[in-house]
Amino acid sequence: MGNFTFDEANLMCIYNTGTKEGLMEALREMRGYLESDEAELLALTDSTLEKLSRMSEAEFAALELCPDFNEKEAADAE
Repeated sequence: MGNFTFDEANLMCIYNTGTKEGLMEALREMRGYLESDEAELLALTDSTLEKLSRMSEAEFAALELCPDFNEKEAADAE
């Protein structure tokens, strides 16, 4: 899925609203609820937002925002 990590892609799948701006807004809202001990999720959200902000609408439309759990299982097995 482009230059997104597996975890970034899954985060986008969870918060996908169908539009790039909607997804970014949902991620920003979720980010506001994070506590200081959730640094890993905070960093993941920030990196995802940064990458999304650099994408065009056409690039976003081409993304397949469905979690691929088999991909993670294959990566874990290696």
